Amino acid sequence: MEAKSLRGHKGPEAHIQAEIIKELRYREWFVKETHGNMYQQGFPDLYCHHGLYGQRWVEVKNPTKYSFTPAQIKDFPMFSAYGAGIWILTAPTQEEIDKLLKPPNWREYLLRLQM
Repeated sequence: MEAKSLRGHKGPEAHIQAEIIKELRYREWFVKETHGNMYQQGFPDLYCHHGLYGQRWVEVKNPTKYSFTPAQIKDFPMFSAYGAGIWILTAPTQEEIDKLLKPPNWREYLLRLQM
């Protein structure tokens, strides 16, 4: 599995991810990228933590074309079952960042693919 950071993947999603990281850090979120190697399959792209809002697992998706890996389809429900939410963000906008203050939304994106 190829890493989605700017180091190994330079597609639109990597650019979106870099901009989201920049915006979150500006808003005083601690952000750590996961690497998506063979030992981390099924993990969201980012681990984020804010002093007021707590922790968030964030998966970055291209708003015009996205998919979930088989490992994500298997593991995201397990994250949720054990109380770890996953938020999908598609841009570094106020509207997208505000999603982190709402319930986890990954299932909504998965359902859209199944329609």
